[in-house]
Amino acid sequence: MFAPLNQPIQAWAGQRIWLIGASSGIGAALAQQALAAGATVILSARRQVQLEQVAQAHANALVLPFDVLDVAAWQSSYAELVARVGGIDLIVFCAADYRPERSWEVNPTIAAQTLQINLGSVYTGLATILPDLIARGSGGIGLIASVAGFMGLPNASVYGPSKAAMINLAEILYGDLHPKGLNVYLINPGFVKTHLTDKNDFTMPALQTPEQAATAIWHGISKGKFEIHFPWRFTQVLKLLQLLPYRCRFALQSYLVKTP
Repeated sequence: MFAPLNQPIQAWAGQRIWLIGASSGIGAALAQQALAAGATVILSARRQVQLEQVAQAHANALVLPFDVLDVAAWQSSYAELVARVGGIDLIVFCAADYRPERSWEVNPTIAAQTLQINLGSVYTGLATILPDLIARGSGGIGLIASVAGFMGLPNASVYGPSKAAMINLAEILYGDLHPKGLNVYLINPGFVKTHLTDKNDFTMPALQTPEQAATAIWHGISKGKFEIHFPWRFTQVLKLLQLLPYRCRFALQSYLVKTP
């Protein structure tokens, strides 16, 4: 009854991990820690130079740069990956875009691109890798969502809904894929210092480094957790707020979050 929802991973050596969005931030930190643990890590993002810097001096790294919005590039990159390392044991979708903006500031063209990066590209990636994982009956899928998907928060007019959809998608994937032998991980970080959160002009509570975030993610995956959320004290407060009636939640939110 209380067994992990996913199969725990005893050792990372020999695991083949494809990180989408590995050139900076959480993705780069995940790559560095997995490489140090002996995993074979395939690093993908648009910026080849940054990917090569992350992979530097690691013989177990494979750099495959491509744009996640390019459907054909997904197919060709995966074909090269299979030819080079035989397939994957885990894929983690880290690529994301974010603009702090109120609802009246949203540009529909930019919003569509953000949604395509944060959510649409995940569907392209799933369509690329799922047939092989299902046929094999093993493997794992990690979706990096966010606590911004827990509830409607100011300044997250596009980013928040994209991450709420990721949370919903992870739940659907678990129901669909767990009976087929696949692991699914829902990753909900709090505030992590990256080039995206550097855009915020407010104090971010419980701000963590990418390295702290990566450590929490790998620990959760190794334990077989479905939802991996951190830092725990901060995320637990938000989860409690989710349980409140809207009248109470909105009143408390307006008190806690000061916006113009």
